[in-house]
Amino acid sequence: MAESKFDPYAAREVDSPLTNSDALISLLKCVVGTGCLALPLAFFYAGLAGGIILTILVTGLLIYGMQLLIMCMVESSRRNMVGYMTFPQTMKYALSVGPKSCQCTSKFAGHLVNGILMFSHYGVCVVYIVFVSVNVKQVVDYYLSELDIRLSCAIVGILSIPLFLLRQLKYLVPTNMIANVLMYTGFACILYYYFRGLPPIDTMVIFNHQLPLFLGILLFATSSVGVMLAIEQKMSKPAAYLGWNGVLTRAAVFVAATYILFGFLGYWRYGSELEASVTLNMPTDEILAQVIKLFIAISVFFTYPLSGYVVIDIVCNQFIAQNHNPKNPHMIEYIVRILFVLLCTINAIAFPNLGPMLALVGAFSISLLNIIFPCCIELCLLYGSSYGKLRWRLIKDIMMIFIGLLILVYGTYTAIKDMVAEYGGKKNVVESDVPETVAITTPSASNGDQRMLGKYYL
Repeated sequence: MAESKFDPYAAREVDSPLTNSDALISLLKCVVGTGCLALPLAFFYAGLAGGIILTILVTGLLIYGMQLLIMCMVESSRRNMVGYMTFPQTMKYALSVGPKSCQCTSKFAGHLVNGILMFSHYGVCVVYIVFVSVNVKQVVDYYLSELDIRLSCAIVGILSIPLFLLRQLKYLVPTNMIANVLMYTGFACILYYYFRGLPPIDTMVIFNHQLPLFLGILLFATSSVGVMLAIEQKMSKPAAYLGWNGVLTRAAVFVAATYILFGFLGYWRYGSELEASVTLNMPTDEILAQVIKLFIAISVFFTYPLSGYVVIDIVCNQFIAQNHNPKNPHMIEYIVRILFVLLCTINAIAFPNLGPMLALVGAFSISLLNIIFPCCIELCLLYGSSYGKLRWRLIKDIMMIFIGLLILVYGTYTAIKDMVAEYGGKKNVVESDVPETVAITTPSASNGDQRMLGKYYL
């Protein structure tokens, strides 16, 4: 884009940098998580062939948007002759050099990006606490007495504090490695249940039309924009992050293959009997099923500091440090980290049923952060210069923005409808001796026959 010979990568100063292998491990951990367990249900909504095709297309679109965003961030850094510019800084700068109609919104746009990033990752952190609590509770309830879910959330939240006090991504690599081993071991054990009693494949639907529901699950499963940017920022060789053979692309191919395998086989095995999370289809009295739940719960527990890193970075490095210049920044960061965990824990205790809200967060944030904003940034950075032969970049970005707006509007509309039905519709509340139990409609609950998925839906 620019002709300046300034190299932003050479000007970066990184404490405890990540190697390429460290970055790949962290990427796999931040993307492959609880959302993967709902992918069989996503394949039900799209069909066997539809699920494969859409997973490849959507993953490719999101990864291209991420690569485009990082290239624009590097270009903005080159033009300003600094080592690194954050997503909000890049957004603010790009709009300031774009059309006059955009220049007046540049400052607001930077704050908007920060707000969406924080909201998205905060929601994921709350879900992680609930997810770990529910899975551990199921095992504890089987062997001991019934554990209150709110007490379980409180215990998990308190236990998360020591690990969350690790400030550098480099120090999280060992826990990320353990988390990856546990997660993929759990997935391998789930495959045992997949292959036990596979029905004839010709009984499965090849293409289905419930695409908004499919997109909602897939977008949530890949919602780690802030962490992906943070990993690139902390790499010792950030140039190796991009490209067809870069760290990001290799991770994306591996993740897409995992998602397709997991979703395809899960739908093939359980068909219309699928629950919201495939672990709920497994027997509660078998030791292997209990081990799977514990392995995945521990893996998600180790992922919590990685997901919360983005919020802490924005609050401490982009707000407190720049505007207040504290004398003891490390101490303030530790306090912020503890308060963040406590806030997430309180949120999890107060509202453990967060499924509908997360669908809204996924549809709203990913469409903006991964698709719309990167294209807007590139359009502004190229404004006044060249959009390429036949203005192909202009056409490409406008098409991507249109797709992003479709996902944003339709996905948000569908999520809000689900929220109204979930939180405001009395017809979904099932009376029982256990308070606050909610029935979730699943494929097997068609024709008005709703089945109880459990008290807490993720």
